[in-house]
Amino acid sequence: MKLVQIGAGNIGRSFIGQLFSRGGYEVVFVDVDPAIVAALNERRSYRVEIKDREPETIWVRNVRGVDGRDREACAEELAGADIAATAVGPGALPHVYPTLALGLQRRRDRGAGPLDIIIAENLRDAAEHFRHGLAEHLPPGFPLDEAAGLVETSIGKMVPIMSDADRAEDPLLVFAEAYNTLILDAKAFRNPIPDVPGLEPQANMKAYVDRKLFVHNLGHALAAYFAHLEIPEAIYTYEAVEHEAVGPATRAGMWESGRALISAYPSEFDEENMGDHIEDLLRRFANRALGDTIYRVGRDVSRKLSPEDRVIGPLRLDAAEGVPAPYTALCAAAAMLFRATDEHGRLYPRDRDFAEQVYSQGPEHVLRSVCGLDEHDALDGGIFRAVLQAHDFILNQRQAGRPWLTTWPQAFR
Repeated sequence: MKLVQIGAGNIGRSFIGQLFSRGGYEVVFVDVDPAIVAALNERRSYRVEIKDREPETIWVRNVRGVDGRDREACAEELAGADIAATAVGPGALPHVYPTLALGLQRRRDRGAGPLDIIIAENLRDAAEHFRHGLAEHLPPGFPLDEAAGLVETSIGKMVPIMSDADRAEDPLLVFAEAYNTLILDAKAFRNPIPDVPGLEPQANMKAYVDRKLFVHNLGHALAAYFAHLEIPEAIYTYEAVEHEAVGPATRAGMWESGRALISAYPSEFDEENMGDHIEDLLRRFANRALGDTIYRVGRDVSRKLSPEDRVIGPLRLDAAEGVPAPYTALCAAAAMLFRATDEHGRLYPRDRDFAEQVYSQGPEHVLRSVCGLDEHDALDGGIFRAVLQAHDFILNQRQAGRPWLTTWPQAFR
């Protein structure tokens, strides 16, 4: 059995590749980093260090690499695969679609049957994105729905940034938390669901994709953006959730989405299981051994403030479900002021561009151009005004030396 894993980054190696290797699959990594590909082919194994209360070393074996720039070689691997997966990040997907399309055509020409593609991306409506992206590179009339199962996932595993020293020690080494459950869409498979421990198929996948983005990812955003302003000296996420003001505000913001999700998906979520999920996430955010940073979980503000992502997406759901969301609105405002730097004191390049080219034109411009909000729309207009009010509140309170994080809910309207 063979899995072709497109993307040999942190999630590809620590999560998808690791699960399927343990499940008895050969794992063929497709990547454009020649050093990673060469190391995979030389060693045929790599190490995952579990950074948690009970540390563990996992050796992932029966692996090899293929250069992602060699489209013919990649298509051949896909033509002979039992299953495929991607973990490249949404921005890189346009470079992946042509290779996948060629592989699907080659399979069909050879009568190899459908290929299930696990989409391990933080992307809402991922199957539709793939459907449109692949269609651009397939011949007219190609039966994509017969040829491929586009399997959405909820990627809950947290993988911290590794230091330059760690990467220099071993280019294949990867750190991760102990969490090892891959939630995926049970209805999307064209073949039998693989018998791999750790896979957790769900019938109502949309509910779990929304829960991942609107509770887990939002929780990271709340913690990072609030901590950066409230405790700018803090480096790690555990410092944020342990802080007397940031921790409770993070929990409260996660519950805003939690209540909206309970309302939107009553057959999946209730107060008890949502509460258990939020508390488990906060416990994982507080994992000191993982060493996850405020910089990592907060960086790339323009993407995280985009219309369907972890801050504006929840605000739209909250508004649609009639759930007040003062902390999520405050999070959107605080995100505009996020200027955290890496271990070398450097801003993430896209955050530098955001600060210099977008935010410099004012918060209203951010809300229109980045967040995609229409101030004249019935739902968007309320969100637009709430975030703008929160932004002004933060600036005014901080300038006057007054508390902002704990006093905002009383000022929210």
